[in-house]
Amino acid sequence: QVQVAESGGGSAQAGASLRLSCTASERADTSYAMGWFRQATGKEREFVAATAWLGEPNLFEDSIKGRFTISRDYAKKTMYLQMNSLKPEDTAVYTCAVSERWSGSYSPGYDWWGQGIKVTVSS
Repeated sequence: QVQVAESGGGSAQAGASLRLSCTASERADTSYAMGWFRQATGKEREFVAATAWLGEPNLFEDSIKGRFTISRDYAKKTMYLQMNSLKPEDTAVYTCAVSERWSGSYSPGYDWWGQGIKVTVSS
């Protein structure tokens, strides 16, 4: 029903910045919530950040507060994850998710998922 696609991943040095994009298909309503999750090798998937229709409420995982920001371009149905002051610990596959209702960090609450995009941060 709704397709989700990530872009903007790649490699960066520690301390640098990357911006990830997540675009939903035309069937997605601008009222839908959007969020980011990540999974590092050998670890469970963890929540990163989420935002509602108007950008509120915003929710961030504790380790990235003050470094990552989230925003949306409603006309393009796109959510951006701006990642600053990157650390090697941020290396993971990042996945975007969309939900009709606010789900925050609760992954089972999301309705549609992207395929994921790799982010590698080197020392």
